[in-house]
Amino acid sequence: MLAFTACEDDAKETALNEEKVEKKVPKPVEKEFGFILDNFEVVNGTVESGDSFGYILDQHGVDRGRIYQISEKVKDTFNSARITAGKKYKILKAKDSANTPQFFIYQHDRVNYTVLGIGDSISVERKKKPVSVKRREVSGVITSSLSEAVQAQGLSNLLVYELSDIYQWSIDFFKLQKGDQFKMIYSEKYIDDTIFVGIENVEAAVFKHGDKPFYAFEYETDSLTGQPSFYDEEAKALQSFFLKAPLNYSRISSRYTKRRFHPVQKRWKAHLGTDYAAAHGTPIVSTADGTVIASSYTSGNGNYVKVRHNDKYTTQYLHMSKRNVRSGQRVKQGDVIGYVGSTGLATGPHVCYRFWVHGKQVDPYRQNLPTAKHIEPEHKEQYFAAIEDLKTSLDKIPYKEYKK
Repeated sequence: MLAFTACEDDAKETALNEEKVEKKVPKPVEKEFGFILDNFEVVNGTVESGDSFGYILDQHGVDRGRIYQISEKVKDTFNSARITAGKKYKILKAKDSANTPQFFIYQHDRVNYTVLGIGDSISVERKKKPVSVKRREVSGVITSSLSEAVQAQGLSNLLVYELSDIYQWSIDFFKLQKGDQFKMIYSEKYIDDTIFVGIENVEAAVFKHGDKPFYAFEYETDSLTGQPSFYDEEAKALQSFFLKAPLNYSRISSRYTKRRFHPVQKRWKAHLGTDYAAAHGTPIVSTADGTVIASSYTSGNGNYVKVRHNDKYTTQYLHMSKRNVRSGQRVKQGDVIGYVGSTGLATGPHVCYRFWVHGKQVDPYRQNLPTAKHIEPEHKEQYFAAIEDLKTSLDKIPYKEYKK
């Protein structure tokens, strides 16, 4: 009995000792940009203001003659003169006594990057990190602004710009009301399934503004360009000949009126334009396709641009900090033609937007402006079939309720 107990105790002690033996867990392999990083000495950097490609490589032991050879050989794929401050890069060095640089990796953004072979042989290749796409269905309600409504749902602020772009022809985002609601079906892009890197596309949306639902469905009608547009539930294009405003997401500080007290001249006079207050440097865009007929400066207008869209319509944009186009230049709807400032007779940063119909200045918000081309009757059946399931899914998403 005693002998049996002793054997049993020995077995327990052996088992305990075996448990105490540390199991060697293999070190995880760190791989990025297609390289096993443990095989190199890795230098992480950010392009500083004033840095050049040559300066960065020179700081890591690459001689100037070699830098010139690299720049010349890769210039058709990678313009070394156009690296941008704030962009990240990696230099992979050999694990030898000289720590010779082997690769330079320039990150254009979180997805796109360029790999330069700068060791014994020179090479260049533009690449993308693997991106996964996740489909989402969301809704929101306006309590103060579209931006706050999006943030309240924990969503990316990029959706503000997506919605603004989709509805810029049909909804005046300067006149949103508390209780307005929206729903969307869209896809987000992720790296490694966890790092959000942007919006892939919006498939469908509905924005209930003043109790009227505005539907939008993404649909490709131009097979040559492959560029989709948005149409409503009746196959009508959302796009209009003119944008609602010449800049993104601001506020109207002064409307078109025949009588206003001028804040600089201190007298009553007509104000034949609409003022949009915005931060200094905000891009100003052409509200429609056209030709620039003036890009100049006067003491009253400051820096201004005037665009003729056709024989009927002309627009003008005043008080810019900087003009971005020249007279005679063709512009497309949405092209940046200048930047918000306060030049000329202005008390603060804004753009005064002026509108002519047949040579007469008018209030654009009181005009019956032309719309874009709708889906042709012979193609409507195909369109309705394409959006049927999408509209059903969109309608099933519950609206967020407005709580007063």
